[in-house]
Amino acid sequence: MTNIPQSSLPTYTQAQLALRNGQDKPQIWCAYKGLVYDMTSSKLWRNGKHYEHWAGQDLTKELDMAPHNAQVFDKFEPIGRLKF
Repeated sequence: MTNIPQSSLPTYTQAQLALRNGQDKPQIWCAYKGLVYDMTSSKLWRNGKHYEHWAGQDLTKELDMAPHNAQVFDKFEPIGRLKF
């Protein structure tokens, strides 16, 4: 993985993120702690769903319900920042 400075990442709105849900557009994106991640290549995110979690949204609050911790995002390079 490359170490791109977070400040140089593009900014995406909640609406832009919501379209990358694997249904409306083929991309599968989700956000965590203000960063947007592309999960399209993950076999665990088929059709925009990963167990009870849906792509196209901020998963920061939902991580408490997941059987893993935040280190799962270390496998993915952030592609942008979420505009609040």
